[in-house]
Amino acid sequence: MEIHAYEKFWLAAALLLIVGLIATVSYGAVGAGIEMIGDEGGTVDPEALDDHPKFGDPGVYESGEDEYDVYVVAEQFAFRPGTSDPIEVPANSTVTFHVTSADVIHGFEVVGTNANTMAIPGQVATFTVEVDGPRDYGILCNEYCGSAHHAMEGTMEVVPEDEYDGPEGGD
Repeated sequence: MEIHAYEKFWLAAALLLIVGLIATVSYGAVGAGIEMIGDEGGTVDPEALDDHPKFGDPGVYESGEDEYDVYVVAEQFAFRPGTSDPIEVPANSTVTFHVTSADVIHGFEVVGTNANTMAIPGQVATFTVEVDGPRDYGILCNEYCGSAHHAMEGTMEVVPEDEYDGPEGGD
């Protein structure tokens, strides 16, 4: 049986596209430094966040040398902290975010980084980013959460180490 030259060409092109698709998906899954948010953050009672030791006073807490924990509560239509008061962390530090929602599902994305998660009532999403030099980052909600979703935004300020005043929250 003989295969026509055009059939060979289209067969090779189809195989090349399949291999390319598999390579692209494989790179996106393991090679780009993207990882899924796990469930190690635990759970909280969204009705009683004010009674929680950290989410009751959300903010920046120092957890070690050049290491900070940031507790963020997303609620319609603001981030606490982030919207009214920016999240302020020093440059050249490691920042671990603990994000939850008080009411509905929200998104939490630090624009310009790979920090991006869903804020789900009762669930705590925990992820770590490293910040370099001074810079301002936007924070936005990327999950539709209601009529003022488009206005739900905030700021994270990375300030020079010598200008950092210390954590906003307790500790």
